[in-house]
Amino acid sequence: MDRTNLSPGVQGKLVSAGTRNTSFENASQAVADLMDLEVGAKQIERLTERIGWERCAERDGEVECYLKLPLTERKSKPAGVTAPAVAVVGADGGRLQIIEHSNPAQPVVGDAPAADTSAGEASLPPDDKHRGTHWREDKIGLLMTMTSKEEACDPCPQVPTAFVDPTRIVKLTRELKTKRSAAEEAAKQEAVQDTDHPEAAEEALRTAGKPVAWQPPEMQEKQLAATRRPWSAFGPMLAAMAWKLGFYQAERQAFLGDGSDNNWTLHRQHFSSFTPILDIIHALSYVFAAAMAARSFAQGWLIYVCWVTWLWQGEVEKIIAALAQRQAELGIPQASDGATHPRQIVATALGYLQNHKDKMRYAEYRRLGLPITSSYVESAVKQFNQRVKGTEKFWTEAGAEALLQMRADHLSDATPMDGFWQRRQDTESGLRNYTMAA
Repeated sequence: MDRTNLSPGVQGKLVSAGTRNTSFENASQAVADLMDLEVGAKQIERLTERIGWERCAERDGEVECYLKLPLTERKSKPAGVTAPAVAVVGADGGRLQIIEHSNPAQPVVGDAPAADTSAGEASLPPDDKHRGTHWREDKIGLLMTMTSKEEACDPCPQVPTAFVDPTRIVKLTRELKTKRSAAEEAAKQEAVQDTDHPEAAEEALRTAGKPVAWQPPEMQEKQLAATRRPWSAFGPMLAAMAWKLGFYQAERQAFLGDGSDNNWTLHRQHFSSFTPILDIIHALSYVFAAAMAARSFAQGWLIYVCWVTWLWQGEVEKIIAALAQRQAELGIPQASDGATHPRQIVATALGYLQNHKDKMRYAEYRRLGLPITSSYVESAVKQFNQRVKGTEKFWTEAGAEALLQMRADHLSDATPMDGFWQRRQDTESGLRNYTMAA
């Protein structure tokens, strides 16, 4: 028994409730309904955060030990660990609200560790998308082992029907949450540009797709990491986890991400031996936007079907050449052009494809049995958002870091909390700790 006067078993259940439920108040109600225990929301909050800080301390200790290894050993694996056949790493950012205090270095509850501001991130203003608000970015990492087989050639050279279905593509591009992206604008323009016979054109073009029989790699096991710390600290966290799981010795390796510079900086610094793969859905949205720029839907769709076929087959150079010609026809963007101007839309798509063309060899990735979409990572971000994101939810830096770590442990398949509770119980002295009064 520690100073909470709760057994390790009860503590584990309370922490689990605080991590799984969408709020500490809901956790308190769940404990009352399922365990017949009256435990206040604030008590569950304090316990969950305290355990979260202990897990953060363990995590940071593992990262410190990993960084002390010689470089050759960092790219190896621990003794006794079997390297997986397919290892995939992905990263993305989520959103949560951080409330500032007059002295942010001091934890709000208990003896929590101070937030890591070594890279200066905590002192930075809010990001451009949410300037003037409390919104900040959290970093989410996903490490997956997958099952697939390597083929002699591309097992699916034909474009899936879903990628040449007008209704699905328009909906898909609208759902991508980007900062006034070219794809989103093109999806909005689609409704007003085609005023001739939209229904007839859509029905005719729908038949361009052909069904294909191809199954992407299946996820076998996943481990997650999450933090509010800077990307410079997040990279070593992911690298330490990958080393612990034997990812650096896997037969086939992949790093998934969208077009964010942070993702590919992380890849270069810690996973350069992994095959870089740009999420094909993000690439598709730029291709769709550029095809529709200054064209009716019927005209643009024919261009899009051609370009997305090249994209699917990994022939991105052909799209770049076509976009360069289209840019010449429309002209170079002018200073007065907004983000939604056709010239700017084409220029944005052209720059995006040129910057990431080395990460878009999708036919080769399918041949190797590697995934080509970051939907796994985006799904993980949503699962974190369910707990920490909300217009009514505000966190301190220390509280956010603790909850993100606990949520990562909860969502991981390896159930790391089982070992934690045993280690914690083994180190308890049985003595009650008292603090001298001031």
